[in-house]
Amino acid sequence: MNLKKGEVLAFSTDTVWGFGCLPEDEEAVQNIYKIKNRDSKKPLILMSNSFEALKKYVKSIPNYAYELIEKYLPGGLTLIFEKSPLCPDFVTSYQNTVGIRIPDSEDFRILTENIKGNVLATTSCNVTNEAPVENYIQAKEKFENSATIIKPINDIIHENKPSTVILCNKEGYKILRQGSVKLV
Repeated sequence: MNLKKGEVLAFSTDTVWGFGCLPEDEEAVQNIYKIKNRDSKKPLILMSNSFEALKKYVKSIPNYAYELIEKYLPGGLTLIFEKSPLCPDFVTSYQNTVGIRIPDSEDFRILTENIKGNVLATTSCNVTNEAPVENYIQAKEKFENSATIIKPINDIIHENKPSTVILCNKEGYKILRQGSVKLV
């Protein structure tokens, strides 16, 4: 799938529907912020069907994080690491960290297998302070004039619970948002 400059996708994942674009396309990243009416200080995360495709955007990964990756990915866990110089600043709102995630979704896997680099800069598919869309029909009704809506193979309504977000550093991890993956 060849994405046009500035193009934003709306797609199904294993948690909530998402918006995404190529991470190197600054115009598309800005379009996501406009569509969502999102604060520019809130970073996007990078998602892929492959940990290998995401690793280049991360400066270093502590050993314990590999255990979390092995146990919970693909799945509803977002890990935040110090970013590498390859990660565009406009994706992370000029912060020194980047969130990465691998959804447990056949639709998402197929989508990312067919785009350049296999990585999307992403966020939930909604207007800020509104609930994310729950299915293809809602996505089409609400966003068809501002995003390319990817029709899923099976339009499953998920529990609409976002991913669990953890900050990973040398000392250990800290849960920033409890979501679909329960960590103890």
